[in-house]
Amino acid sequence: MVPIHKRIEIFEELVAPADVVLDCSDNFATRHAVNRACVRHAKPLVSGAAIRFDGQLAVFDLSKPGSPCYSCLFPEDTQVEEVQCSTMGVFAPLTGVIGALQAMEALKLLAGVGETSNFQVFDAKSAAWRSVRVKKDPACGVCSRKADSAAAR
Repeated sequence: MVPIHKRIEIFEELVAPADVVLDCSDNFATRHAVNRACVRHAKPLVSGAAIRFDGQLAVFDLSKPGSPCYSCLFPEDTQVEEVQCSTMGVFAPLTGVIGALQAMEALKLLAGVGETSNFQVFDAKSAAWRSVRVKKDPACGVCSRKADSAAAR
């Protein structure tokens, strides 16, 4: 296991030269570390997740001012129950669906075409999508001006 401080250094090294970052991790600590690196380097983040029969897809175009980040949707200081595929399981085809859509969103960002999704939730049992518009949280501890001024100190 790589210590947290080393993982953060690795994310910084990987995110800095990237044009788009795809996050396919299975835990909040890693997702938040990737998000922080993307915010710091103003890199678009395409986030995907799947557990049981539920999938999520989100695009945070951090290259555009005023865009929300992952922490605007899932704040770092929120107490959440960490559920992982290794204990809860995942409907195998769902990971392919979410992964293919992440690739699609990344290609759209790279090509500068179409509209990117904001946050979508997929119910594989009913094959139904629900879209949620995520707005930038002015009190976000990662991407808000408040966070910027705290980091500058």
